[in-house]
Amino acid sequence: MRILVVDDEEDVKTLFLQRFRKEIREGEFLFSFQHSGEDALSFLHEHESEAILILSDINMPGMSGLELLRRIRSEKPVPPPTVMMITAYGDDENHNQAMALGANDFLTKPLDFVDLKQKLKSSL
Repeated sequence: MRILVVDDEEDVKTLFLQRFRKEIREGEFLFSFQHSGEDALSFLHEHESEAILILSDINMPGMSGLELLRRIRSEKPVPPPTVMMITAYGDDENHNQAMALGANDFLTKPLDFVDLKQKLKSSL
């Protein structure tokens, strides 16, 4: 499964590659990383026919994760991606807005990678 991680923080890529080393080596997950909502949309257009799971930060400069989610859901890619929103702020407003826009899940930082692995594997 291809997983697109959208986060403006540079260290996120290193963290994911370390935490999912075994799954990447075994070919279970293939990670791609984009640093903005705009770059994520371009990536999705280039990989339209692939089933993609998206993990997106909410708070990013430029296009926010919520705007990215709104655009993904309004453009209706096929197959529709599973989208999990990630934020350092687990407030109700962000949660409610993400779910109303069609998020499949809502995660808070710091990420619980044991829980995240289970969620990703159950999405296969």
